[in-house]
Amino acid sequence: MSEVLVEQENGCLILQINRPEKKNALTHSMYTQLTEAILAADEDDSIKNLLITGSGTCFTSGNDINDFMLNPPKDSDSPVFQFLQALANLKKPLIAAVNGNAVGIGTTLLLHCDLVYVGQNAIFQLPFVNLGLCPEAASSYLLPLLAGHRLAAELLLLGQPFDCYKAKEAGLTTQIVEDPSQTLVIAKQAALQLSKQPTQAILFTKQLMKQSIKSTVQDVMQQEGKLFTERLKSPEAHAAFSAFFKKTSQPK
Repeated sequence: MSEVLVEQENGCLILQINRPEKKNALTHSMYTQLTEAILAADEDDSIKNLLITGSGTCFTSGNDINDFMLNPPKDSDSPVFQFLQALANLKKPLIAAVNGNAVGIGTTLLLHCDLVYVGQNAIFQLPFVNLGLCPEAASSYLLPLLAGHRLAAELLLLGQPFDCYKAKEAGLTTQIVEDPSQTLVIAKQAALQLSKQPTQAILFTKQLMKQSIKSTVQDVMQQEGKLFTERLKSPEAHAAFSAFFKKTSQPK
């Protein structure tokens, strides 16, 4: 079965990260599939909006570390950076339905979504500093813009997990869904409502809301990408990843 499921429903393109046995960890090939689907959808008049979600009880645990270390991003053409560019440049509304873990890029991609529906069981984390890295997806700019400097600093510098209520405080969510089994249902209802709205009015409104920060987002994303790839080669990152592998390889 495909690790990225793509389905069109009522004018919405639904992208489901479908690797539950690996907590929906993302590989290079999955980033490529997601990017291709997003770019194609943005040019397809039959698609009014996009919805990204996970499978099972997890949104995504972030990068598949083994795949990531075997094929680390080297430049802006790397699949992960192409995926982030596709999100940042998307003209159509983007919705997220989040249950369970949303780690690393599983949290930062939400900064590029227009509507985010989060189950009460959602747990977020931005562990970039923990791994000797720096943020990506322009999160070093967008998160302080939404959350304020002190809360953004807490989430990015300490890198600890946080719940749906702190995510709401940080401006990451549209709605917390008490029953996680209904998160995707409610997100689809929002997608259907968007699909019924006048198409050009929706596109122009999103464009107007994003235009004042668009160039800054691009600049920051490039700066982050350059530093991120440099940090991957650093002694700090090597030590952090070695500690991570040692911890995860220990018997439970």
